[in-house]
Order: sequence, then structure tokens, then C-alpha cells
Amino acid sequence: MEANMPKRKEPGKSLRIKVISMGNAEVGKSCIIKRYCEKRFVSKYLATIGIDYGVTKVQVRDREIKVNIFDMAGHPFFYEVRKPFLENLYPVLSVSLVTLGTVDLGSYFKQYSNCIKFSKFSSCLWLIDCTKHRCIDENEGRLWAESKGFLYFETSAQTGEGISEMFQTFYISIVDLCENGGKRPTTNSSASFTKEQADTIRRIRSSKDSWDMLGIKPGASREEVNKAYRKLAVLLHPDKCVAPGSEDAFKAVVNARTALLKNIK
Repeated sequence: MEANMPKRKEPGKSLRIKVISMGNAEVGKSCIIKRYCEKRFVSKYLATIGIDYGVTKVQVRDREIKVNIFDMAGHPFFYEVRKPFLENLYPVLSVSLVTLGTVDLGSYFKQYSNCIKFSKFSSCLWLIDCTKHRCIDENEGRLWAESKGFLYFETSAQTGEGISEMFQTFYISIVDLCENGGKRPTTNSSASFTKEQADTIRRIRSSKDSWDMLGIKPGASREEVNKAYRKLAVLLHPDKCVAPGSEDAFKAVVNARTALLKNIK
């Protein structure tokens, strides 16, 4: 009888990971980490000097994860302090305010790309929601993040919204990475949309008028308008493209074509 009993699954080995926070000064890195680790919100701004340090334990499936969090100061003055952590390829929580704009995100990514090989570890882009003067909507932020291969979350240190979910997803991705020999598991989402689709959506969002949206010069013929429309429709149709913002971009292209054809004899 004992021989037929199913074997008990051995618990997975505990895992120790080191995580760094990364982002410009005053974007809320420390606030979000304190909200997660200490379940509290600190409203007064206190600049991080060099590196702050925290420890926590979490459970991912059958594995205990011991997490060391290094909260790095964002001011350029502390770059030399941050550099050794960047070179050691720790998993990264990258923090940015939605009031800064994707240009800021791009410049920040470029600044650290020489030190960090993003493709070799799990990374999370983390945008904090700001209700006033917001200049990045969710689709724009998600499009930028996913085109770089990042996980994307919108969180609030003040209310705690999205904090636990973000960290848990982040830890799961790290465990998957470790169990896959240091390589990112192959997923459909990693190839869900192309760079061309992402770039086209950004161009449409920033278009000045209907001509610009279709990528043609003012005064183009009806045939040229339809040709440009068909090309964009194939690229961005919601049934074919899952890039964030593709549905809105497709609707904008349809409306642009309709508006132009009304005025072309």
C-alpha cells in the first residue's frame, strides 16, 4: 500500500536575490519601497544618500525568496556609488514619474545601457501615477516599456495600489529566470509586436494633422491616400496588432482617411 502512495514533492531550494532601484532623484523610489516593506507612506521628501538597504522574505510557488533591496540615490552626484551595482547585473526596478515624458525615459535608458545588459536579467519599468499635469498616458508608457522588453506597472506609493502585485510578478519573473538557466523563458508576449508597429503608433500619436498621420504630403491624390491607409491598416489592425495603443491608432488612421477623402475630388 505504501508503495502506491504518491511521492511528496520536495520544496524548492531557497533563493537569495539582490534587487536595485533605479531612477532619477525625487521620483519616489524610496517611497514605493517603504510602502512595500513597511506598509507605510512617507509624504515628506528625504533624499537618499548613496545607497539605502532593506531585507524581506517572500514565497514564490514552493520556494522561499530572500530579497536584499538596494535603494540607490538618483542624483548624478552618486553615479560612482551606483556603478558597481549596475555592473553586477542585479535585477532592476526602474522608477519614473509619468510627468517626465518618454523622452526622459529614453535618455535615462541610454545613460545606463553601457553599464547594464538589460537582456540578461529580469527588469521592471515602474511608472508612478500622478493625477496632476500627467503627460504620459498608460498606452504610451506601456508601449515604451514593452518595446524594451520590460514589465510595466502603474503604482501608487500613497495608496498602495499595484505595489504588492508588481513586486510579486517581479519575483516570479526572477524565479523563472533562475530555473531557466539564466535565460528568459520564451513567451508569446516577447514577440507580440514589432518595432515598426511601435514606432508607427508613436508617430501617429504625435501627428500634426491627417496628412501627417498617413505619412503623405498635403495635396496627395485619392489613390495615394488609400494606398497609405491600406499600408497602415495592415500594420495596425487590432486583429493583427496587440501593441498598446494600436486600437486608438487604427481608429485615428480611419478618421484621417475619411476626412481627407471628403475634400479630394
